[in-house]
Amino acid sequence: MVMSQSTFEDDDLFDEAAADVRTDVEEHLAAARDALPESDAIWTVEADNTLGVLNALGQALDTGDAAERLRDAKKWYAMGERADAFDDADDLAKQIEELETVIEDVETAHDHASALSSTVPELRGALDEAGEAASEGGNDEGESDADTDADAEEAEEAAE
Repeated sequence: MVMSQSTFEDDDLFDEAAADVRTDVEEHLAAARDALPESDAIWTVEADNTLGVLNALGQALDTGDAAERLRDAKKWYAMGERADAFDDADDLAKQIEELETVIEDVETAHDHASALSSTVPELRGALDEAGEAASEGGNDEGESDADTDADAEEAEEAAE
């Protein structure tokens, strides 16, 4: 009888550990969701110009520690799955997959906003030069490259 008593205690401990692992996964998923930017933060920005909007958007698209929290959730989920600790973990797998997709999308949007933030001042300078060249009939007496660079830097500083 000692053996069966020990087996019942082990089963109870395993069930308790399985519940703890599931709770850990759920808590890490919730923390990852909480670390994501608020939708209003990326939809509504205030700035004086395009560069300011892009910089604000880039800052708003920061995922914080969402990716690390998702990694922790995946780690505990994998451990629970390998130990066959979950009766039904399909809901956890679906939540992990959905959150992974959202984080990837936010990170991609952040990269796009950052790329545009560095491209817009250069583009503005090139368009200014092209416009001046057209208005002067192709004459080389327009603004120097140093003046154009200074204008681009002023635009960046105004946006920040």
